[in-house]
Amino acid sequence: MCAVPQGANPLAKMIRAEISNDGPMPFARFMELALYHPEFGYYEKDADRVGRRGDFVTSVSVGAVFGQLLAFRFAEWLGAIDGPVRIAEAGAHDGSLACDILEWLAANDEPLSGRLTYTILEPSARCQGWQAKRLAKFDAQVEWHDSLADAPEIRGVIFSNELLDAFPIHRIGWDAAKRDWFEWAVTWRDDAFRWEPIDVGGGAWRALLPAWPIELLNVLPDRYTIELSLQANAWWRAAAGKLAVGKLVALDYGHGPDDWPAANQPNGTVRGYRSQKFVDDVLANPGEQDLTAHANFGLAKRIGEEVGLQTEEFTSQERFLNGTFAEMLKSAPALGQALDVRQVQTLTHPAQMGRPFRVLIQSR
Repeated sequence: MCAVPQGANPLAKMIRAEISNDGPMPFARFMELALYHPEFGYYEKDADRVGRRGDFVTSVSVGAVFGQLLAFRFAEWLGAIDGPVRIAEAGAHDGSLACDILEWLAANDEPLSGRLTYTILEPSARCQGWQAKRLAKFDAQVEWHDSLADAPEIRGVIFSNELLDAFPIHRIGWDAAKRDWFEWAVTWRDDAFRWEPIDVGGGAWRALLPAWPIELLNVLPDRYTIELSLQANAWWRAAAGKLAVGKLVALDYGHGPDDWPAANQPNGTVRGYRSQKFVDDVLANPGEQDLTAHANFGLAKRIGEEVGLQTEEFTSQERFLNGTFAEMLKSAPALGQALDVRQVQTLTHPAQMGRPFRVLIQSR
């Protein structure tokens, strides 16, 4: 697929104009525009960008088994809560995962399905339209809210699948000579978007920097780069505050509390994807490729605990789904045997989605 010339890209023109007016742009702002601009952002463009014919594959696009396993696990958790309950999904894309979950619950746990409301947290009107079309048969059971602030208190499960990695991030570099951090910003130079270091002494991201020991800082190479997402951490804090009783769950790929910083990622984890391939230049053609960076589960875990949640589990998707599958086979053999085993193997294989993807579960 040919690249879109920068001069023909309307979003690139907007970004260039903002840089011209305001100076180098923090990557968080660049990523926000590239992914979420209401007209030209990547996530606003095409409901079919996910899957083997799209730009990248997710657990949902493997098949219905992912949603079926989640539905079984959610049913177990929701069964311990009396009265009306909710499942709240953030980042529901085209509604496929919601549909898989609701169909399984309707077929296999009618009493729970009867007291369940499925809440979708979705700021995009276009995505809401895709979801409403997909979920038309569950119209009476599904509700939408533009943000967590607009949503009701949740008694049940709040979850996200591959959401944390899509929040805009600040790229932060280490200046070995100054022994301090700086921010990688985006500028326009020589007919292309380029990286440019800027000194931001009071950047809000500094509050998220870990208290790494001096021995580690002494060996960090010059310009060693990490990512920090103010928005991802603010969302996790807000979700934790919205949870009255139940579980807060994230499934994503990212760093755990004990493997960050990563010695094998000196340039950070920002990646671009298009047509199932890495894109070398993540600044090229904004709005035309997916941008992502590793979720930081260590920060999410800390934030949840700060506001009163208990961390129940942090594990690989392999262990989480295999454990759920084994429990289904034990407690409801017919349901477990009806699942597509090949899909289970894809979701849990260590070399595919089993190890890179991880699961954080916190509760109140």
